[in-house]
Amino acid sequence: MNRTLQQIHSAFSEACATGWLHAVDIDSGAEVNANADGAVVTASVHKLCLLLALHQQAEQGLLDLTEQVECATDGRAAGPTGLAVMLDPVRISLRDAAYLMMAVSDNAAAEVILERVGLDAVNAATTRLGLTHTRAVHTFAHTLATIREDVGPVGAPALADPRVIARLRALDPARTNRSTPRDMTRLLCALWRDEACSPEGCAAIRRLLGLQVWPHRMAAGFPFDDVHVAGKTGSLPTVRNEVGVIEYPDGGRYAIAVFTRAVNPAATLPSVDAVIGTTARLAVDALRAGSVTTAASTTRLP
Repeated sequence: MNRTLQQIHSAFSEACATGWLHAVDIDSGAEVNANADGAVVTASVHKLCLLLALHQQAEQGLLDLTEQVECATDGRAAGPTGLAVMLDPVRISLRDAAYLMMAVSDNAAAEVILERVGLDAVNAATTRLGLTHTRAVHTFAHTLATIREDVGPVGAPALADPRVIARLRALDPARTNRSTPRDMTRLLCALWRDEACSPEGCAAIRRLLGLQVWPHRMAAGFPFDDVHVAGKTGSLPTVRNEVGVIEYPDGGRYAIAVFTRAVNPAATLPSVDAVIGTTARLAVDALRAGSVTTAASTTRLP
C-alpha cells in the first residue's frame, strides 16, 4: 500500500499539481486513501449532486422528467458547450437538459435544471446520503460571476497572475461548492448499489455518467475496449477534477474521486489532465491486486 501511495504522490508531483484521491472497491470496501478527507472545490463535479436531486424530486412527484423548460438567450449561463453556446431560444425536457449537463458539462443546461430544483434540494439530497462535507453554496452561473468580480476589469488575462488566482472565492472550498473525495466515492457507491434513489433513478444517472464525452482525464488511464468508465469532470482556473466508476469485465467495480490544483494557471495543461487517469489507474491496480485493506493509509500530498 505504501508503494501505491508513493507512486500516486510522485505522479502528482511530476505533474506540478496538488492532489486528493479516494478509490474504493464498491463490493469489498477496500480503499486507497490519499488525503481523501481534504476539502476540495467541486466545480462541475457538483452537477452530479444536482442530477441526484433532480431524480429524487421526480420520485417524490415534485416534477416530471419529461417536463419542457425554456432556455432563453437573455441571461443564459456562460460556457463552452451545449445550450451555453447556442444562439437561439431552446425548449427542452428536464431529462434531456440533464444529458447535456452531464455529457458535455453544459452550464446553461445545469442552470435550467437548478432553477427548477433549487439549491436547497441539492443540499438535502447529499445530506440524506450522509455526505456531511458536501455543500452547494452557489449556482454554477454565480460561481462564474464571482470569478469575473474577483478578477476585475483586466479580465481573463489577469488569471495568469498568481496573486489574482489566490483571491478567487471560487477556488476556496470554504466559500464555494465543496466536498471531499471520500464523500464523492460514497455517492458513487450509493448510485452503483441502487441506494441513492430508486433503482430506476440510479440506472438513469449511471447511464448519463457513461455518456460523458471527455476521454482525457480518468478514462485516459483505462484505454481498454472492455473496461467501462463513467464519470463527471469539473474545471476552474488551476482546478481539474473527475469522479467516476471503473467497471471491469470480471465484475470488478471501483469508485474513484480525483481532485487537483495545478501550480501553472494555464488553461491547457495536458499533464495535469493525464495525472487524473494515471493516479486512478494506480489506485485501481492496487485494489485489484488485493494489496490494500479496508483500513487504508492516508498521505498528504504536496
